[in-house]
Parts: sequence; C-alpha cells; structure tokens
Amino acid sequence: MDGVPKIQLSGLKKAFGPKRVLDGIDISVAPGASLVVIGGSGTGKSVLLKTILGLIRPDAGSIRIDGEETTSLDATGRERINARFGMLFQGAALFDSLTVWENVAFGLMQGQGMHRAEAKARALENLASVGLPKEVGELSPAELSGGMKKRVGLARAIATRPEIIFFDEPTTGLDPIMSDVINNLIVACVKDLGATTVSITHDMHSARKIATHVAMLHGGRIIWTGPIGDIDRSGSPYVDQFIHGRAEGPIQMQVRA
Repeated sequence: MDGVPKIQLSGLKKAFGPKRVLDGIDISVAPGASLVVIGGSGTGKSVLLKTILGLIRPDAGSIRIDGEETTSLDATGRERINARFGMLFQGAALFDSLTVWENVAFGLMQGQGMHRAEAKARALENLASVGLPKEVGELSPAELSGGMKKRVGLARAIATRPEIIFFDEPTTGLDPIMSDVINNLIVACVKDLGATTVSITHDMHSARKIATHVAMLHGGRIIWTGPIGDIDRSGSPYVDQFIHGRAEGPIQMQVRA
C-alpha cells in the first residue's frame, strides 16, 4: 500500500438541477495528512464531504479509499468503509434521548457490538481525553454548553479509533478561546490516533492550526492546493482574498439591496 493515497478524488461532479456544485474535483490525501478545505458559503464544501461519506451519490468521478473505489459499493460495502470513519458534525449532532456517555459509546455498542459496561468505560476514557470529567458522562446533551457539546462530539468521533476523521466546521459558534481549545484537542487526538483527516471550515485560524495541507474550493473546482505553510504565498488572488477576509477581490458576494 506504500504510495497509495488514503483518499483519492478524481473528476468528481455533482449537480442539483441546473446548479453544478462540484465540477471535476481532484484531491489526493496522503495517510496521516490533515487536509482542510476552505471556501465561501455555498461553494459546495458540505456537498463534497457528504459525497465522500456516501451520503450523496456523485454524478461522475471516482472516490477511492486506500485504493478501493467506493462510489459503486452496495449497502454492505458502504457500511464496511464507513466503519473506518469518524465524524465531528457542525452542531455536534448529539442524541437528545441518550446520556453523554451513551452518545460517545454509540458507535462502539451499535457498530461494534461492544458490551455496555466496556463501552461506558471506553466512553469515559475518551471524555477524559477531551478534558471532561466522568461526571459529565451522566448528563444529558441539553445540560451542556456549546463548547462542551463540541468536546463530546469529538470524543464520539474518536471513540472507535477510526482511520479517517471528518470535521464539519469544528469551531463554528464558539468564542475565540474555546475555538482554540477545540483546535488543540483535534490536533492532539488526531496525533494520538495517527488518523487521516478532512475538515471544512471558514475559520482560517482553525485551518492554520489543524491543517497540514489546504485546498480551496471555488466555482465547483479546487483552484489551489498546497501545504499550509505555502498558503500566504499561494499566488492566487482568490486564496489571498479569502484568507485575509477582504470584500474587494475576484470573489464577488451576492448582496441583496
């Protein structure tokens, strides 16, 4: 498997009616890399993530995980591939009817058939790894702050020790200090697992903290990709405008009068 990308997207296309959201996406993510996809609102970042996860079927193109084509998998094959994934959702997406520890252990019990007592012990270990005491495990999601929900979501994402983790806007809705706490936890947890990650975010501070590589999505295509250390000298006016948050530039935002 040496030299085989962990994730390889080739010619990926997806349209919704006349709107072409993905128009030939080519991305390669090496094992252990942390790719952050940046781009403005409505550029298709979430569609890209959902397509890799198999939640949306592409109109054309290839998605390979460790060299295996996944776009044509049946339900059993899709389940096998997804068992290798972890996911931190934008709003944490915790189950209201379950306690915190049951949320963290959900994949262990439902996906791996782990005994409840063993799953609880593992869940509490994962909560500790994101800085939450065991007492939090008995709370309901409604009793948590936004930052705590993100931590619980991260604990759930890493509980099954996945090979690949996806982060959907991991710091959205958090204050700058809590955002940095979450970024640091992501870096530490991913390093501990040796996982490959794909994140989507608007937050350039977060991108600079968690990324090894960055890809910018605009107009349905990846217009620039490279190591995070090269982003300030990308040579792309689109990238330059986005990372500095400038209203003036080639990216024109639609503003209604």
